[in-house]
Amino acid sequence: MGEREKILRYYQASGEGDLAAKLLDLAEAALRNRKYKATEFLDPYGYSIAETIGAHYDRLELLSNGGYDGAERVKAVFMNEEFRGNPEFALEAFSVTWDERYYQITHRDVLGALMALGIKREIIGDIIMCGHGCQIIIDSPLMTFVMQNFNKIGAATISISQLNLTDIAPREEKVKEIKTTVASLRLDVIAAAGFGTSRSRMSDEIVAGKLKVNWQEAKNSAQSIKENDIISMRGRGRVEVCEVVGQTKKGRMSIVLKRFI
Repeated sequence: MGEREKILRYYQASGEGDLAAKLLDLAEAALRNRKYKATEFLDPYGYSIAETIGAHYDRLELLSNGGYDGAERVKAVFMNEEFRGNPEFALEAFSVTWDERYYQITHRDVLGALMALGIKREIIGDIIMCGHGCQIIIDSPLMTFVMQNFNKIGAATISISQLNLTDIAPREEKVKEIKTTVASLRLDVIAAAGFGTSRSRMSDEIVAGKLKVNWQEAKNSAQSIKENDIISMRGRGRVEVCEVVGQTKKGRMSIVLKRFI
C-alpha cells in the first residue's frame, strides 16, 4: 500500500477523508510541477493533516501563514524543495466597525453575515473581535467582492476598510480559569463543567453536533477527554483541559480548565 492510500485510510476512519484527499492532491501537484500549491484556510486539525502529509513525502516542504503571528486558521503551502521563489499565500485583511451603543455583535454574527453573502468558510481566516469592531483575514481574490457587498451584520449597518496585515491587532481573548472536580473524564461531564451547564443539556448539544474536540466533531457524550484537549462549542467559545490533577479522597477527578470567552 502506498503512502497516499495509508493516509487516506487513516483519515477516512475519522471522517476527514475528503479533506485529506484534497490536500494530498495539492501536495502531489507541487511535486510534479516542482513549484508549490497553497491550500484554503485550515483549522488546527486540518493543518495537522497537512503536517502528516508533509512528513510522508520527500522533497516537500510545508509552510503556513494566517496573516499574523498566532493565527488559528492558516493557509498551508506544499512547496517543492527545488522551487527557489517565494510562495504567494494570497492573504488580505480588512477592519469592520459598527455603532456599539445599539448593537452587541459576536464572532458568530460576523461569520454568519459573511457566509450569507455566499462566501465559503474555507476562504475566511481568523475573525478577530476587538471590542470596538473586528478584523478579518480573507482570501485575496475575494477582497473586491467583500468591499462592495459586505455592508450589514444583521440589522447593524457597518463600515469596512482595507487593513495592512502588519496592522492586525493581537488577539484579545478573555480567559477564565476553572478549578473543579468531576465524576469522570467523559466529554459531557467536562464540557458541562467548562461551559457552566448541566450534563443532560450538554448531552443534547453533543447530539445536535454543536461540539468539537480538538477541532473534530465530537463522537458522543461518553468520549474520553484527556489533558491538553480543546473542546469548542458553537456560539460559546472553547475550553482547554489544562491539567488533570488526580483523584480526590471521594473518588472524583480534580481538574483545571481554561474557558476562552
